[in-house]
Amino acid sequence: RAQVMEIARNTAELVDLGRGITDDDLVLIGDYAYPAYGVPSEETNDAIRLAARTEGMMTDPVYEGKSMQGMIDLIRKGYFPAGSRVLYAHLGGVPAINGYSYIYRNG
Repeated sequence: RAQVMEIARNTAELVDLGRGITDDDLVLIGDYAYPAYGVPSEETNDAIRLAARTEGMMTDPVYEGKSMQGMIDLIRKGYFPAGSRVLYAHLGGVPAINGYSYIYRNG
């Protein structure tokens, strides 16, 4: 939690959010970390492909792809109030995708 808070605060400063990030702002949802570490679900694979096709953003199936899956799912479910601005902070991990090329080689 402390590491995520530090990342959130640093990101808020970088994007000039204009206010501080508090503990109440930080919500951690672990529902998308399945089926196991380093094993992408079909939903994770779909999120990885969607981000690549629509935004040109490469995400890996270990961390970033699963968090992208979560963000997409939460947006689709209406978790964020209408008119909200949602920022996805990509923290790296792209080199890991090389180990999964057999999954993504055809798109």
